[in-house]
Amino acid sequence: MNDMLELIFWVSSILVVYPYIAYPFLLKISNLVFSKPVKRKEFLPTVTVIIPAFNEASCIEETIKNKLSQDYPLDKIDIIVVSDESTDGTDEIVEKYIKNNKVQLIRQVPRRGKAAGLNLAMKQASGEIIIFSDANSIFESDAIRKMVENYSDPSVGYITGNLTYVVEKNGVAERGSDAYMRFENYLRAIETKFSSVIGVNGGVDSIRKELYKDIPQDQITDFVLPLHVIEQGKRVIYDERARSFEAPNAEVSTEFRMRVRVALRALRGLVYMRKLFNPFRYARTSFCLVSHKLIRYFAPCFMIFALVSNALLYRHELYASLLVVQLLFYALALMGMLKLSGVVFGKLTKVPSYFVLSNAAFFVAIIKLFKGESMAMWKPREG
Repeated sequence: MNDMLELIFWVSSILVVYPYIAYPFLLKISNLVFSKPVKRKEFLPTVTVIIPAFNEASCIEETIKNKLSQDYPLDKIDIIVVSDESTDGTDEIVEKYIKNNKVQLIRQVPRRGKAAGLNLAMKQASGEIIIFSDANSIFESDAIRKMVENYSDPSVGYITGNLTYVVEKNGVAERGSDAYMRFENYLRAIETKFSSVIGVNGGVDSIRKELYKDIPQDQITDFVLPLHVIEQGKRVIYDERARSFEAPNAEVSTEFRMRVRVALRALRGLVYMRKLFNPFRYARTSFCLVSHKLIRYFAPCFMIFALVSNALLYRHELYASLLVVQLLFYALALMGMLKLSGVVFGKLTKVPSYFVLSNAAFFVAIIKLFKGESMAMWKPREG
């Protein structure tokens, strides 16, 4: 009995940390032997920026101005705002910019979500390269130019840029999401050298127009679209030079709901694109999908197995010590989420709090997946 419990404990524990430690290490070792550099040079194709929006009156004007002021030939760039039946005046703000023929407003009625909105906008897009921006994403002045340079390499079909959260407070949600994004960007950088990125920054990414495929309404576009590009034999890469800035969620509850939504839609995306798990046809992609996404999303199950098996083995000195470590980790997480850490323990609780928060959200997403639920629509900044 103890042998089985020990096996469960060690396998579960290894799987919990594998996506964060072993997977990046394996990629870096592989990249020492074989890596795929991107051959960049100046490239100035026509570009269409698509901005999905639902009730974004507070930020849509700044975003439009930001895209129109990019360091890119103005005669080669246009903007499409897809309003998903907004009711807060978003449409009226966008209409002020239509007169210069650089901005187009498409109103989607009834409301059907981001995927349906992008499918609709693509029918009107004229650019050779399509740039996707969130309604609250502020690009650095040369972001589009830097992003588009990558398309001078014919092997590249999709690009994701460098999303940075502008953190003004020291809460669990803000600091945790910032640390999470920094790690994701690190992974994207080494995945780019290995082959292709698995999962992109949906607020600062782009695709060759001819590679776009309509996405079902219940799927997550910034996960499924890149996988479609890989399926077509092109690379998905990360360019840290193409920078964008957003404000993170300030409330733990909002961040939790957002994490549930993203995880559920990503899990549904994995099911939808399951053909890419075939190691004989997509060897590198299947390895990355399992390592970066599948194991990570099922980590809360492994965490439960590790804690329960550890508790049942507490009579052994080694496992008693490991149980104390686990309980201390969860105690720090709880202190952080309840804002009981204060100044002294604040930094110690940041990672445990966000790690537990994320995995709790993943667990809820798994339950929703098996119940057949989907989340095609949501309210921005409310998760």
